Amino acid sequence: MHSLLTTTADAAVPVHVVSSSRWPELRERLPAEQRSFAQAQGFAGRASEHCFLPGSDGRLGAVLLGIADAGRSRDAFAPARLAAQLPEGAYTLQGEIDDPALATLGWLLQGYRFDRYRKPAPAKARLVLPRGVDGAEISLIAESAMLARDLVNTPANDMGPDEIEAAIRVLAAECGATVESIAGEELLDRNFPMIHAVGRASPRVPRLIDLVWGSPSHPRVTLVGKGVAFDTGGLDIKPAAAMLLMKKDMGGAAAAIAAARMIMLAKLPVRLRLLVPAVENAIAGEAFRPGDILPSRKGLTVEIGNTDAEGRLILADALALADEEAPELLIDYATLTGAARTALGPELPPFYTHDEGLAAEIARIGLAVNDPVWRLPLWAPYDRMLDSKIADVNHVSSGGMAGSVTAALFLNRFVERTPSYAHFDIYAWTPAAKPGRPEGGECQAARLTYALAKQLYPAG
Repeated sequence: MHSLLTTTADAAVPVHVVSSSRWPELRERLPAEQRSFAQAQGFAGRASEHCFLPGSDGRLGAVLLGIADAGRSRDAFAPARLAAQLPEGAYTLQGEIDDPALATLGWLLQGYRFDRYRKPAPAKARLVLPRGVDGAEISLIAESAMLARDLVNTPANDMGPDEIEAAIRVLAAECGATVESIAGEELLDRNFPMIHAVGRASPRVPRLIDLVWGSPSHPRVTLVGKGVAFDTGGLDIKPAAAMLLMKKDMGGAAAAIAAARMIMLAKLPVRLRLLVPAVENAIAGEAFRPGDILPSRKGLTVEIGNTDAEGRLILADALALADEEAPELLIDYATLTGAARTALGPELPPFYTHDEGLAAEIARIGLAVNDPVWRLPLWAPYDRMLDSKIADVNHVSSGGMAGSVTAALFLNRFVERTPSYAHFDIYAWTPAAKPGRPEGGECQAARLTYALAKQLYPAG
């Protein structure tokens, strides 16, 4: 169980989570001294407002935390907002807790710190595990999400294709999986020409990392994650401001790794495959060019409309490989388009699928586990935007409209045999801190994938 959780409730300080509409009721139940102290501080239960109350011995006696009134806008992680600010000790969450398990998960995620390069003060406030909450399960989910955050937060000088592969090999050792890496010129020998083309300009060798776990007799589930360790934009170079966060362009790989870890350590009865094409999109004499025609594993020829749209190229080769064995479920994650952020912002990744039943479950489960996503259409008429006069397809749309949709349509051409396929266009970053989501790298769509897998393939 995670170090920020405890089962010992002795001397635990209560954190009273209360909305403004319920505050008068709670206020009357407080001891007179605490009631007077809260009144002197002007506490009224407004969202995000808090107040520390003294105990009779002069120590911290209780904490008041304001929360939004019940409704669609209330964040299930909100009760954990103070987790990293409280002094060392044990605490209990009381009051308006909509989902104790999610509040507990939020507590752990709020306590996350990226401390590889400096030593910020770690969170020390331990939460007494609420009754009925599975501490081991919550810890598994939180630790997997934190792994993804660590991978995304690590700068590209320490997180290249080699290091992405190393992280997957550590995961394989932890879970008893096997790993194969196809790297460098072997990518051409094994028919992954687009992965090779995107990564060949970098001195850091491109590769496809292939992890397999579970019994061959179990249903096949395949996760694919975009692993662009850094994206200069290639010859269609990004402006400096747009390059600042490009260490996060392997956020799709991080999400896939996190989801795979949850599935494997939970021992779900699936035959899991994790595919991560890992490259650096660099600029050198060997860089692929706008106007090039690339062959693909699928056999389609692809005209390059913009070298800054490299992620869909490496994903296409990986998806084609995944589709060859027609898994029962295929999911990819990629920090793919700015168009997705323009449409839905950083907190709500779009997803795409032709499977109506899968779409409904993804949307429902995402809300249920506080890992929200929003479905956008694979609008077939927009396929014409990918027309090429000299190749089978252009990998970017003409005119610059519907960028996320056309990217998904491009990827969809490389998946034909798989009955259930979904694509997540994630951001993998929290630009402004929220409860349970500190500023920095974020793990999106992985928790909902795990919940979906548990529903489809329950353990035991």
